[in-house]
Amino acid sequence: QVQLVESGGGLVQAGGSLRLSCTASGRTFSSYSMGWFRQAPGSERELVATINNSGGNTYYADSVKGRFAISRDNAKNTVYLQMNSLKPEDTAVYYCAAVYTYSRSLYQRSDDYVYWGQGTQVAVSS
Repeated sequence: QVQLVESGGGLVQAGGSLRLSCTASGRTFSSYSMGWFRQAPGSERELVATINNSGGNTYYADSVKGRFAISRDNAKNTVYLQMNSLKPEDTAVYYCAAVYTYSRSLYQRSDDYVYWGQGTQVAVSS
């Protein structure tokens, strides 16, 4: 069982930056592939970025490519999402998610993930 706790959300003006953190319980964080998803009101949950268990491979949605960066610190059981050049359309609840894996694979579908955090709100004003 893994518990995920997100932090770092808030209100920011367009063009600004935020860094989200997601800290996991447990001793095998390095065995989990991690993802960040977001869900805006009236919209489906969508993938933002993923990172494999070693941190050596990442994937980004086209909408955030070049602006967001996902990283992880396995010693701190934490995955990060650095968000730069924020736009009003980035406004959403952001969730981190985890899936246990023996491979270095990336997982892009929300159904692939087993554990989810409670979410943190990001609001970008124009």
